[in-house]
Amino acid sequence: MDWTIKRKSGFSLVELMIVIVIIGVLAAVAVPIYTNNVIKAKMSEADASLGSLRTQLRVYYGENGEYPTVSPADYAIGASWNDIRTGELTGKYFTDSSYTYLCTDGTNYTITCTAGDILKTDRTLNQYGALAGGL
Repeated sequence: MDWTIKRKSGFSLVELMIVIVIIGVLAAVAVPIYTNNVIKAKMSEADASLGSLRTQLRVYYGENGEYPTVSPADYAIGASWNDIRTGELTGKYFTDSSYTYLCTDGTNYTITCTAGDILKTDRTLNQYGALAGGL
Protein backbone atom coordinates (compact mmCIF):
# COMPACT_ATOMS: atom_id res chain seq x y z
CA MET A 1 0.00 0.00 0.00
CA ASP A 2 1.25 3.47 -0.95
CA TRP A 3 0.69 5.86 1.95
CA THR A 4 2.27 8.90 0.33
CA ILE A 5 -0.06 11.78 -0.27
CA LYS A 6 0.19 13.44 -3.62
CA ARG A 7 0.12 17.19 -3.28
CA LYS A 8 -0.81 19.50 -6.10
CA SER A 9 1.84 22.05 -6.92
CA GLY A 10 1.00 25.76 -7.15
CA PHE A 11 -0.40 28.49 -4.95
CA SER A 12 -3.79 28.57 -3.35
CA LEU A 13 -6.18 31.46 -3.90
CA VAL A 14 -5.60 32.70 -0.34
CA GLU A 15 -1.84 32.82 -0.86
CA LEU A 16 -2.25 34.77 -4.08
CA MET A 17 -4.61 37.24 -2.41
CA ILE A 18 -2.13 37.83 0.42
CA VAL A 19 0.64 38.59 -2.09
CA ILE A 20 -1.62 41.00 -3.99
CA VAL A 21 -2.54 42.83 -0.77
CA ILE A 22 1.14 43.14 0.22
CA ILE A 23 2.05 44.54 -3.21
CA GLY A 24 -0.86 46.99 -2.99
CA VAL A 25 0.26 48.25 0.42
CA LEU A 26 3.85 48.70 -0.79
CA ALA A 27 2.66 50.61 -3.87
CA ALA A 28 0.39 52.81 -1.74
CA VAL A 29 3.38 53.78 0.38
CA ALA A 30 5.94 54.12 -2.44
CA VAL A 31 4.00 56.25 -4.94
CA PRO A 32 3.57 59.36 -2.71
CA ILE A 33 7.21 59.18 -1.64
CA TYR A 34 8.33 58.99 -5.28
CA THR A 35 6.07 61.89 -6.29
CA ASN A 36 7.41 64.04 -3.45
CA ASN A 37 11.00 63.27 -4.44
CA VAL A 38 10.32 64.27 -8.06
CA ILE A 39 8.92 67.63 -6.90
CA LYS A 40 12.00 68.16 -4.71
CA ALA A 41 14.27 67.34 -7.67
CA LYS A 42 12.51 69.91 -9.86
CA MET A 43 12.79 72.58 -7.19
CA SER A 44 16.45 71.71 -6.54
CA GLU A 45 17.27 72.14 -10.23
CA ALA A 46 15.53 75.52 -10.29
CA ASP A 47 17.21 76.61 -7.04
CA ALA A 48 20.68 75.62 -8.24
CA SER A 49 20.31 77.62 -11.43
CA LEU A 50 18.86 80.60 -9.59
CA GLY A 51 21.85 80.41 -7.25
CA SER A 52 24.25 80.46 -10.21
CA LEU A 53 22.58 83.59 -11.52
CA ARG A 54 22.69 85.17 -8.06
CA THR A 55 26.43 84.52 -7.88
CA GLN A 56 26.89 86.31 -11.22
CA LEU A 57 24.81 89.22 -9.92
CA ARG A 58 26.97 89.47 -6.80
CA VAL A 59 30.09 89.66 -8.95
CA TYR A 60 28.50 92.39 -11.07
CA TYR A 61 27.43 94.28 -7.94
CA GLY A 62 30.93 94.02 -6.49
CA GLU A 63 32.44 95.49 -9.64
CA ASN A 64 29.82 98.17 -10.37
CA GLY A 65 28.15 99.04 -7.06
CA GLU A 66 24.68 98.28 -8.42
CA TYR A 67 22.78 95.48 -10.12
CA PRO A 68 22.35 95.62 -13.90
CA THR A 69 19.11 97.26 -15.03
CA VAL A 70 17.22 95.53 -17.80
CA SER A 71 13.83 95.64 -19.46
CA PRO A 72 11.08 93.55 -17.84
CA ALA A 73 11.42 89.77 -18.13
CA ASP A 74 14.78 89.87 -19.88
CA TYR A 75 16.30 86.43 -20.38
CA ALA A 76 19.24 86.01 -18.04
CA ILE A 77 21.34 83.57 -20.08
CA GLY A 78 23.87 85.22 -22.35
CA ALA A 79 23.25 88.68 -20.88
CA SER A 80 26.14 91.13 -20.79
CA TRP A 81 26.28 91.03 -16.98
CA ASN A 82 27.06 87.34 -16.58
CA ASP A 83 29.45 84.67 -17.83
CA ILE A 84 26.81 81.95 -18.15
CA ARG A 85 26.80 80.56 -21.67
CA THR A 86 23.87 79.12 -23.56
CA GLY A 87 23.11 75.60 -22.41
CA GLU A 88 24.82 75.82 -19.02
CA LEU A 89 21.56 76.06 -17.10
CA THR A 90 19.61 73.64 -19.27
CA GLY A 91 18.79 70.61 -17.14
CA LYS A 92 16.33 67.77 -17.04
CA TYR A 93 13.32 69.95 -16.24
CA PHE A 94 14.18 73.52 -17.27
CA THR A 95 15.90 75.18 -20.22
CA ASP A 96 17.87 78.40 -20.46
CA SER A 97 14.75 80.25 -21.57
CA SER A 98 13.00 79.32 -18.31
CA TYR A 99 15.03 81.94 -16.40
CA THR A 100 14.28 85.65 -16.50
CA TYR A 101 15.81 88.61 -14.70
CA LEU A 102 14.21 91.91 -13.76
CA CYS A 103 15.84 94.95 -12.19
CA THR A 104 14.73 98.49 -12.98
CA ASP A 105 16.36 100.53 -10.20
CA GLY A 106 19.80 98.92 -9.74
CA THR A 107 19.02 97.86 -6.17
CA ASN A 108 16.10 95.39 -6.21
CA TYR A 109 15.99 92.42 -8.54
CA THR A 110 14.01 89.27 -9.14
CA ILE A 111 15.23 86.16 -10.92
CA THR A 112 12.39 83.89 -12.00
CA CYS A 113 12.30 80.28 -13.09
CA THR A 114 9.11 79.99 -15.12
CA ALA A 115 7.00 77.08 -13.90
CA GLY A 116 5.47 76.06 -17.21
CA ASP A 117 4.06 72.55 -16.74
CA ILE A 118 6.90 71.60 -14.38
CA LEU A 119 5.93 73.32 -11.11
CA LYS A 120 2.67 74.76 -9.82
CA THR A 121 4.02 78.33 -9.64
CA ASP A 122 7.09 80.21 -10.76
CA ARG A 123 10.15 79.90 -8.51
CA THR A 124 11.69 83.29 -7.71
CA LEU A 125 14.78 84.59 -5.98
CA ASN A 126 15.27 88.20 -4.87
CA GLN A 127 18.29 90.30 -3.89
CA TYR A 128 17.97 89.16 -0.26
CA GLY A 129 18.27 85.49 -1.22
CA ALA A 130 14.63 84.72 -0.43
CA LEU A 131 13.18 81.90 -2.51
CA ALA A 132 9.44 81.77 -3.20
CA GLY A 133 6.98 79.69 -5.20
CA GLY A 134 7.35 76.36 -6.93
CA LEU A 135 5.17 74.20 -4.73
